[in-house]
Amino acid sequence: MSEQIREACGVFGVYAPGQPVSNLAYLGLYALQHRGQESAGIAVSDGDTITAVKDMGLVSQVFDERSLASLDGHLAIGHVRYSTTGSSTWRNAQPVYRSVGDVGFALGHNGNLVNATALSADLGMLPGVLTSDSELIGEMLARHYGPEPRSDGRDLEHALLQVLPVLEGAFSLVLMDEAHLFGVRDRHGIRPLVLGRTEGGWVLASETSALDIVGAHFVRDVDPGELVAIDANGVRSIRYAEPDPRLCIFEFVYIARPDTILYGQSVHAARQRMGEELARQAPAPADMVMPVPESGVPAAQGFARASGIPYGDGFVKNRYVGRTFIQPSQRERGSGVRVKLNPIRANIKGKRLAVVDDSIVRGTTTRQIMAVLREAGAAEVHLRVSSPPYRWPCFYGLDTGRRSELLAADMSVGEIAEYLQVDSLAYLELDRLVAATGVTSEAFCDACFTGEYPVPVPDHDTKLALEPAEEPRLPGTVELA
Repeated sequence: MSEQIREACGVFGVYAPGQPVSNLAYLGLYALQHRGQESAGIAVSDGDTITAVKDMGLVSQVFDERSLASLDGHLAIGHVRYSTTGSSTWRNAQPVYRSVGDVGFALGHNGNLVNATALSADLGMLPGVLTSDSELIGEMLARHYGPEPRSDGRDLEHALLQVLPVLEGAFSLVLMDEAHLFGVRDRHGIRPLVLGRTEGGWVLASETSALDIVGAHFVRDVDPGELVAIDANGVRSIRYAEPDPRLCIFEFVYIARPDTILYGQSVHAARQRMGEELARQAPAPADMVMPVPESGVPAAQGFARASGIPYGDGFVKNRYVGRTFIQPSQRERGSGVRVKLNPIRANIKGKRLAVVDDSIVRGTTTRQIMAVLREAGAAEVHLRVSSPPYRWPCFYGLDTGRRSELLAADMSVGEIAEYLQVDSLAYLELDRLVAATGVTSEAFCDACFTGEYPVPVPDHDTKLALEPAEEPRLPGTVELA
């Protein structure tokens, strides 16, 4: 992915009495850092008090040994964020915390609600009072707490069962009160959430790679429409909605780490199969197959294997430069490409290249990369993309902007090839992509490719829907609406 698509947030939860849960949450968030780089936070309970630390920046910038040492307890949740509803500000960093009388709870949210504006209006909230859909969920839960604590201590669980059925869109949640850890997926399971077992306890995480890093073993996916409750008595499963699984297919294409397991399938192996399918569908007259680092690597490996064309590296990636889509302006993103990817001229000059990337969204960064290859002396550039054209915006947790900003929305493949200035261009067909995942097409949301949304979506961008229209944007905030 050589575009500025922002990814889905990452959530993590752990219930493990006697274990250093804040350190485990820190490690889990480190493994999920690719899912969000704007802010990070951890909330911990010692049985009596919930303590939360959150700030803008990467996990390693927000936390150190001193801050982790202050987070003592037996259960914790953590969150890494990029914004889909709500600006990139400290207030919108998570976990969201609410106090209700003498008790409190915290939550972390991965996804995006499509009915946030209506729900906020139902609460009688003026624009700007709640500035993210995650904060909205917290407010709704708080209002469903009774005037007196429940005798069974299941106040948050009771509130969840009242609130979850009215939420529409994508939401994978981790929540906690002083004594319980919860995991939730929407009825379509658009964003992933898994349950793992660790020494003396349980772990919830957006991806199995986060289980690996804390030494937990995978137990199962949290099912669509399921609420998982974890406490001193173990794990309980509550079905709150009829499941209709529609995992985001872009998790397989780009979002998830390659060492993650989705639907029982290795993401890395699936991406290699995508490359193999692409080589069979659209052969390239090339001397070398090269990836656009790093997300294009598995597909390029598969393409080379199936085509018999040697695999080689065309770029050296500066690993100390952030992803290009993190840059706040188009000009900075453009310069970021040159800083981030430097061509290996000896591998490029005079050669016909089959360049493999996983997707193209806006196309501006891809065009710059193709220009760098030309300047380095490539004889021909044949671009192969291991997913279909990205034609429709995501309303379920990816910040792709408006449809008018998507390169393939109104351009043919030939027109895109001309814009990118490549000798040929081919995208992987959707049925071949699905086959490469090893899962049936009915199990996916593929709206970004087809425009067929499993949950009705608004006809406008919703990123700043809960904020007052007159509120000025902060410097460096990209306003899409």
